[in-house]
Amino acid sequence: MREIVFDTETTGFDPESGDRVVEIGAIELKGHMPTGNVFHRYIDPERDMPQGAFEVHGLSSEFLRGKPKFAEVAAEWIAFVGDARLVAHNAEFDFKFMNAELRRAGHPPMGPGRMVDSLAIARKRFPGARNSLDALCARFGVDNSAREKHGALLDSELLAEVYLELIGGRQPGLELAAGGREEGEGGAWRPPPRPTPLPPRITDAEAKAHAAFVATLDGGGRW
Repeated sequence: MREIVFDTETTGFDPESGDRVVEIGAIELKGHMPTGNVFHRYIDPERDMPQGAFEVHGLSSEFLRGKPKFAEVAAEWIAFVGDARLVAHNAEFDFKFMNAELRRAGHPPMGPGRMVDSLAIARKRFPGARNSLDALCARFGVDNSAREKHGALLDSELLAEVYLELIGGRQPGLELAAGGREEGEGGAWRPPPRPTPLPPRITDAEAKAHAAFVATLDGGGRW
């Protein structure tokens, strides 16, 4: 299974009133394991940066001026995500902004059936608890000490770790490192046969000594 964990930074809360995406960060997972493939772009929003938004992510109008416009990176983003499921924290917010940008650039929106909301998963697992990204990092022991401000790529990296913990840790993906898995009776996991049998770990002399010892035991060694 291929999934994309992603985050956006924006100029505000409402794309319908003119707010825009200014940063996209995304991490690719396969089989619930990071592959090392990432997507990260700063984007010129073609408008000013409100002070409140700047205080959240620290991206100024001066910094973003001259960066690619969303329409210039849209095809690259679409190719990166492909048909993968899309994981975000409070996913409706990120989907709302990304779909507004995609429509503005003349591309079809991302369908809601692809959306996985890690905040909804957290609220179901920990009802009544604080389920912000920082709170979940603290709960699962994920190091977020570098998170002085919001940043789309860093937040995606943290969320990827949190998401894997929310769905049961990294255990489901261990078969990637083992080169595959087999199912036994009743669906139980069993290791595949070794391609090359292990060599004997005892010498001929040790084997003979052991056989001689067993022969001295009562009942021929049946105990």
